Amino acid sequence: SRCSSRRTLRASSVRRHIATSAPILSFAMAATLVVPSDITIMEEKKSIGKRRLGLLEQTGLLFTAPMLHIHYSKMDRGDMRAVLSKKYDGEDTSAACNICTVRQESVRKSVVATNFMWGTAGGMTGLVWWSFRRYNYQSRLVALPFVFYGGTFVGRALGDVITLRNAEFARDRFLASLPAKTYFTAN
Repeated sequence: SRCSSRRTLRASSVRRHIATSAPILSFAMAATLVVPSDITIMEEKKSIGKRRLGLLEQTGLLFTAPMLHIHYSKMDRGDMRAVLSKKYDGEDTSAACNICTVRQESVRKSVVATNFMWGTAGGMTGLVWWSFRRYNYQSRLVALPFVFYGGTFVGRALGDVITLRNAEFARDRFLASLPAKTYFTAN
């Protein structure tokens, strides 16, 4: 009798605790709805039409690697295309329009620099292949992956210099790195 009343008391207190407290796995339900971020809403608001992408922008987007979104902390290829394809009023001097145009220009520089990254890596790999033409194929195959990987770093630096991305402010890079989507939160 005494043991069963203790179990009943314990079970009822657990039920009361569960009913009054937040669920234990509340984070799993909050991460199911993906919504546009604040900067994306502002871009849509300030946009006056569509902008045609240039050749280097199209190929840069083509060479951008696909992304697996876990936290939506970066922009993927589609988000970058959406930012680049918006047209803004050149006569609008508001702070919001300035933020949108600076973000668009920084994303454009990043996308165009991607071409130089892959082009330099491919060029360096081709030169190593040609330099090793008198050797057997095993020696070429040993050197090529390392040269290609190193070429991506050299190409990234070269692309930043050519597109003048190395001279932009940290604020501009920060604006370009803001995600276009985020998880919905009740706050």
